[in-house]
Amino acid sequence: MDTSTLLKKYAIAAPRYTSYPTVPYWEAESFTIEKWSESLINAYKAHKNQGISLYIHLPFCESLCTYCGCNTRITKNHGVEVPYIDSLVKEWRMYCDLLGETPKTKELHLGGGTPTFFSPENLQKLITSILENFDEETTCSFEGHPDNTTFEHLQTLAQLKFKRMSLGIQDFDPKVQMMINRFQTPEQVVSIMQKARELGYDSINFDLIYGLPGQTLGGLGQTMNEVLVMQPERIAFYSYAHVPWMKPGQRHYSEKDIPQGDEKFALYQLGRNMLINAGYEEIGMDHFALKKDSLYKATENHQLYRNFMGYTDKRTDVLIGLGVSAISDCQTAFSQNSKTVEEYLEKTNKGNFPIYRGHILTDKDLDIRQHILNMMCKGATCFSIAIPNSVRERLAPLVADHLVELDGPQVQITKNGMAFLRNVCMAFDERLWQKEPSSSLFSQSV
Repeated sequence: MDTSTLLKKYAIAAPRYTSYPTVPYWEAESFTIEKWSESLINAYKAHKNQGISLYIHLPFCESLCTYCGCNTRITKNHGVEVPYIDSLVKEWRMYCDLLGETPKTKELHLGGGTPTFFSPENLQKLITSILENFDEETTCSFEGHPDNTTFEHLQTLAQLKFKRMSLGIQDFDPKVQMMINRFQTPEQVVSIMQKARELGYDSINFDLIYGLPGQTLGGLGQTMNEVLVMQPERIAFYSYAHVPWMKPGQRHYSEKDIPQGDEKFALYQLGRNMLINAGYEEIGMDHFALKKDSLYKATENHQLYRNFMGYTDKRTDVLIGLGVSAISDCQTAFSQNSKTVEEYLEKTNKGNFPIYRGHILTDKDLDIRQHILNMMCKGATCFSIAIPNSVRERLAPLVADHLVELDGPQVQITKNGMAFLRNVCMAFDERLWQKEPSSSLFSQSV
């Protein structure tokens, strides 16, 4: 079957599978903060020596990037920084009290929003208040906007043992930047990278998006040429998720401005081929890395892992998310914080966990979760006895189209199937098939 036909067949609304069950299928009615706390304590006791992952959501941005699907608060008032940091520290201390000690942090990531919205001094206040149990093995990373990441930001975070940085590039084409209200030049990015390298940063990631409004093959090709000269260690090359019913900012342009179908897939193929021809290795879904990077090494050693922060070379069974809308995961349970700054501040200032929903995983959830994780990280999974009939039936069209191969109890994705990985994972998703979603829940799979 040719690519165009495959696209028409499989370009459907599909989850991104940063978790299983996916957030819309969490059973809020059976979730309580008490159950979450008990699950977290048990998981921490069982995996204490492993350390934890810590995600801190910093939601503030000075302007709205219209493509963005993240939880953000747009403001130019930097007076919001200190009260928010105070609440983050209070939330962290609540978790430390719950666990009976300050956990060893194996991995820390600052996400947003725009973490570099915060002043270097306030970022230092935040990190030093939280990372009491820090050692040389802790991996620290942050997301930065090229337009406001200063030398002082880089220097302060380097002194706090940050060695990884992710820059939100998206596209260098001025026409695209105008439509998505996201501006930075290649010269700015080169300057930031040079300063970061001098300060000891050893892994830099670029976020790039295909399918943006106004994007063309020529424009994306030029962006890729600029990127390949810069040689970041990692590249996340994402499909634009058009969900204007969830993110009204995306209504600043119309459907006719957005590449779709064959046109969008051509953008994906161009970018992917340019990256691979330049020496980048494909990692899981949407990610590429140079062979010297730890993400590639983790893939080679079969240690690649995926959680709410994305792909990582460090597996931890406990992930604690601090801040507005942040999600925590202790393998047997998920929790998510309040989605508004006001509610988050109110709850933490009263000494309460700012959690508003979550999910306690069943045994069946845990089994399916592992299979989807295997597909996302290894491109294959194996059942203990045989592939369940229901899963086999759902995979049948994918097998017929040479996107997956079945061998006894094993499911293996093919090279051509990598572009349809979300569709493959859907075959395992029992909750989705029990209650099929409206198309408005998820973005298009391809």
